[in-house]
Amino acid sequence: MTLEVRPARPEEYEEAGRVTARAYREFADGESWDRYLDRIADVGARAHVGVVLIAVEDGRILGSATLELDSRIEDDDDALPPDQAEIRMLGVDPGQRGRGVARAIMDACFAWAAKAGKARMLLHTTQRMVAAQAMYEALGFERLPDRVFPDGFVLLTYERPIPPQAART
Repeated sequence: MTLEVRPARPEEYEEAGRVTARAYREFADGESWDRYLDRIADVGARAHVGVVLIAVEDGRILGSATLELDSRIEDDDDALPPDQAEIRMLGVDPGQRGRGVARAIMDACFAWAAKAGKARMLLHTTQRMVAAQAMYEALGFERLPDRVFPDGFVLLTYERPIPPQAART
């Protein structure tokens, strides 16, 4: 596999959003998820705040993730601590899973965060995303307390130190 992970270009935002939303569609279970899928698909709305990394093979976008380094992509979240980076909206085209695409994107996120001088990486996932949880745990992430919303929705929180050597990969 000749896979390149790099920042998305403006002309790739629409396709990157479509691929990422398709990755999340299997977890959608109601109106709030439908709104979230629309947000996931709108790469252009967050590309100026975070770094949207895409995995590309032979000109085809296979997956993406948004990396928050200095600012949050959502105004209602708490400020990003100066030593922390956060991975958001990691998704791989369902037909491309199991090929190491997500791991390559994660590696790139760690490299970008290390270059930015960050010491720890945070991310959230849902209880239904069992494969994602397994990957995060295999990558050395540890669970932190869950984030529970007023409506009862739960996000599982994971954190891992960012090794300085990640900047050299």
